[in-house]
Amino acid sequence: MNASEFRRRGKEMVDYMANYMEGIEGRQVYPDVEPGYLRPLIPAAAPQEPDTFEDIINDVEKIIMPGVTHWHSPYFFAYFPTASSYPAMLADMLCGAIGCIGFSWAASPACTELETVMMDWLGKMLELPKAFLNEKAGEGGGVIQGSASEATLVALLAARTKVIHRLQAASPELTQAAIMEKLVAYSSDQAHSSVERAGLIGGVKLKAIPSDGNFAMRASALQEALERDKAAGLIPFFGSNKVNEALLQRINSAKKIHLVPCHLRDKFVLRFAICSRTVESAHVQRAWEHIKELAADVLRAERE
Repeated sequence: MNASEFRRRGKEMVDYMANYMEGIEGRQVYPDVEPGYLRPLIPAAAPQEPDTFEDIINDVEKIIMPGVTHWHSPYFFAYFPTASSYPAMLADMLCGAIGCIGFSWAASPACTELETVMMDWLGKMLELPKAFLNEKAGEGGGVIQGSASEATLVALLAARTKVIHRLQAASPELTQAAIMEKLVAYSSDQAHSSVERAGLIGGVKLKAIPSDGNFAMRASALQEALERDKAAGLIPFFGSNKVNEALLQRINSAKKIHLVPCHLRDKFVLRFAICSRTVESAHVQRAWEHIKELAADVLRAERE
């Protein structure tokens, strides 16, 4: 593909993307495929000759799109919002064109410096103390990680390293192994599984702090745990999850909307999250009526 064809195909791709976004409400939000559906539909080895652009787009529609969960559908209420907009898509095109790897300032100065400025913008929007910002004096500043799970792990590793250095500076005879043996990290008992995973990867004991009636971790509960651990060394929630599990199965089998569950103190809960920027009150109302209808069916079957 030369620059001339790139200009032409690029315009066609922009049209395809715009048509996809504008018509996404008409696509089934969750696919009707089984694990392994894709392999029989594509060649076992990379082709020796390139496919035409038209053939690739046809394959996307016939092979890829049937297996896509449409996260930007107004009927997608699962997980969490994903950042996508027309300006962001244009930005991705520009990033792909520049194509540099900014692993250090020298590798691409603009990458490092733009990242620090953008992180400061975020810090100011969150009204973080100035100590967290990339000021010339101080240890503040942040970097963008590939995922929230990765960010959790990096934060834990950074905190672990800082504590080890501090303790070894005060007591040089302490080995890293001796310090690691006594390190304890804390999180809410409602924290995402990535927090527990970070503790396992980081080799740090993790203690869950019981949350309150609103599923929030209270500072007083954390303080008590800290004091107990410094000095030394959940209330079970019972109840059947069968009905909610049956309801979730009915909802996602119907394919009109898509939800995912979570667990709050071992209670199986259906999450309803506004994820797409195109969601309107009418979509929420239709989804709610759909859920109520299926819930009534499940409860009726439970009584029979």
